[in-house]
Amino acid sequence: MAVNLSRSLQYLRPTVNQGLHRVCNGGLESRRNAHFTFVPETPDPSQGETAKMTLLQSVTDALDIALTKDPTAVVFGEDVAFGGVFRCTVGLGEKFGKERVFNTPLCEQGIAGFGIGMAVAGATAIAEIQFADYIFPAFDQIVNEAAKYRYRSGNTFDCGSLTIRATWGAGGHGALYHSQSPESYFAQTPGLKIVIPRSPAKAKGLLLSCIRDKNPCIFFEPKILYRSAVEQVPVQDYELPLGVADILVPGDDVTLIGWGTQIHVLREVAELAQEKLGVSCEVIDLVSILPWDRDTIFNSVIKTGRVIISHEAPYTGGFGAELAACIQENCFLNLEAPVQRVCGHDTPFPHIFEPFYLPDKWRCLEAIKKVTSF
Repeated sequence: MAVNLSRSLQYLRPTVNQGLHRVCNGGLESRRNAHFTFVPETPDPSQGETAKMTLLQSVTDALDIALTKDPTAVVFGEDVAFGGVFRCTVGLGEKFGKERVFNTPLCEQGIAGFGIGMAVAGATAIAEIQFADYIFPAFDQIVNEAAKYRYRSGNTFDCGSLTIRATWGAGGHGALYHSQSPESYFAQTPGLKIVIPRSPAKAKGLLLSCIRDKNPCIFFEPKILYRSAVEQVPVQDYELPLGVADILVPGDDVTLIGWGTQIHVLREVAELAQEKLGVSCEVIDLVSILPWDRDTIFNSVIKTGRVIISHEAPYTGGFGAELAACIQENCFLNLEAPVQRVCGHDTPFPHIFEPFYLPDKWRCLEAIKKVTSF
């Protein structure tokens, strides 16, 4: 019997959207489920006027600027024409029209393939994958086509003006299909850039850099920060460098490395370590997974001699393993203890047991005790 998929989705989508609103789209729900406290950063006065924005509003602002300044720029994906499930594209369809902000079929492979074609044809393509968990059907298009297009044509052709946005990470009990962190899957692919912001101000500047970079970029947006992260964001058009890590908290005894949401956990851990153990921790936001800032990481490790890497993705094969290997290879004689990784567990992302899965501040604090007493 033939199935009318579009009619079925009409009935399914309201239920899905209600669940997503409860899980990730309600500010109160996000705050209640957070395993950290977001602390806004002080804006750089040289960047001029600022406005109070959530992370999702800063993403919307960046997309608005990109569409305004680049007449070839287009935004597309599932539901983006009427604001998207997370509301990151609210108002853009009305402002720029259906030829520049438009919905696609529910087909991630098609979204990625279409974006590659748009970029090859000369447009600036900004594709949205509704959840990072659903980027896997597009995996072949991204790693075998987008990433290799320039190389296999001898730089005759490229799809560098392609940015793929996707919501990422834990977010209020999204369970196994809405909470994954798949950055390490793409990190082994030359030709891609992978970026994960920690805050609204970083999200805006980094997203504009990705959109204007001449390489395909994957921009993962921590969904739990969409509404829980609020700070003053410069209203002007600005870009932030890719591949440059940020030292957020200087320290002398232990280097703490993370990205995205986990940065806020590590900042709390650094305070706890100082208060309870008298240990001075240096907190580093990696910012870019690919390329990553080797100099900043190695210089910090040479200074402290102890390292903890923390991320939400599973322990085995997570990007922390790559960092640990490179640190051991380049800083071996400076290490005072083995490199520690505090990560998600090697299980599917759980539902009600999410708090036990996440690498929270107490697990990280135990790792600090371990490396300082080694």
